[in-house]
Amino acid sequence: MADKTYHYGIGRRKSATARARLIKGKGEITINDRPAIDYLSGSTRLDWELKTPLRLTGKDSQFDVSLLVQGGGLGGQVGAAQLAISNALSDLNDDLRSTLKKAGLLKRDPREKERKKYGLRSARKKEQYSKR
Repeated sequence: MADKTYHYGIGRRKSATARARLIKGKGEITINDRPAIDYLSGSTRLDWELKTPLRLTGKDSQFDVSLLVQGGGLGGQVGAAQLAISNALSDLNDDLRSTLKKAGLLKRDPREKERKKYGLRSARKKEQYSKR
């Protein structure tokens, strides 16, 4: 049986799903076959957030990360990607799991958009009450 050459993780946030592969390399991150900074429209905050699990464990220059994301907006996709990278790192080494867990990076954020109900303007907003 061949030894697998990558470590895999999956993450979800809002309506976004991300699948991450960690491969030995120089620290390059690609999202849907594009460099991360290009995919994130040059947002350094989202790029910094994306690299948090790697920076925290000290593996930022040891692995190339290949991400496949779909659904949601950029914020949700970055949250999903962060969880996917964290899961892949914990698959890589169980000793890293405690570090990631203390930072709250292995926990899925369960908040999702509430559905609109009939008779209302949105999920909870109602028409203004008129007494007369």
